[in-house]
Amino acid sequence: MTTFGIAEWFGHDFLSLDPTARQRLARVALGSDRSEPCPYRGGTCSKAGGVCSIREYDDDGTGRIDTATAGPMVITCPNRFEQDQMLVHWLAEITGLTEGVKMAREVPFMIARSGKPAGKIDLVVATDNQELRWFGLEVQAVYFSGDAMAPEFRHLQTDEETTPPYPQGRRHPDWRSSTAKRLMPQLQAKVPTLRRWASRIAVAVDAVLFEEAMGGPSTNPSHDVDSGDVIWLVSELRDGELRRRHWEVLTLEESCDRLLAAHPIGRVDFETHLRSMLRAIPTGDDA
Repeated sequence: MTTFGIAEWFGHDFLSLDPTARQRLARVALGSDRSEPCPYRGGTCSKAGGVCSIREYDDDGTGRIDTATAGPMVITCPNRFEQDQMLVHWLAEITGLTEGVKMAREVPFMIARSGKPAGKIDLVVATDNQELRWFGLEVQAVYFSGDAMAPEFRHLQTDEETTPPYPQGRRHPDWRSSTAKRLMPQLQAKVPTLRRWASRIAVAVDAVLFEEAMGGPSTNPSHDVDSGDVIWLVSELRDGELRRRHWEVLTLEESCDRLLAAHPIGRVDFETHLRSMLRAIPTGDDA
């Protein structure tokens, strides 16, 4: 049996924490101790519960995590992508922004009828020398579904074993909510305007999300920025570091096609699931 649990917690490798450290961070996560700093963006951690990333775990047979079979880390907090501003430097390198590179956060992009900002670009990387050149950067972490984390934190608050306990709840990454439902509408709203302005937008995701939601790298990935609309920056977490993994350029249409690549299950499988879920409609006496 496998499920997803904490991989990094308030910037710490979960499997490297001793019981005392886990207990302290559990108190922070539950709000009974002062908050922790964010090691990636600075300031105080703003992520409820402080979970930077998750990974899939096996039970070792004793109710503990089998540390030898832990899966790859999946980023759940957008601030985790801020480590050492690796993505900003990477995008600047790809797009030829070489001198005086600057960045701006949450730049208003769409205006509501009321005149207030209705949409923003997460980051803009630019040079403003003789002329302004810039590229947008959207960051997409993974949402996860399943049981709440509070019982997990309460259990960790009292656990005293050296090896961390196997996750108490059942949870998993929600790839579709993270991409087709959240990211794709953002691209559809922003890319056409950027196309008219002769600019581009980059999207930062981790390698696991890119594989699960996009099917992984293209057979012949394009590295020509002028060949498409979206620069996909794919990173991975290794040894506590955010590292470059892959990049390629796709058109908006190619990106949306890849994000919508989920296909319906067969009728037999659907009806098998349906039969297992059907319940009698309650009558007035049963209500």
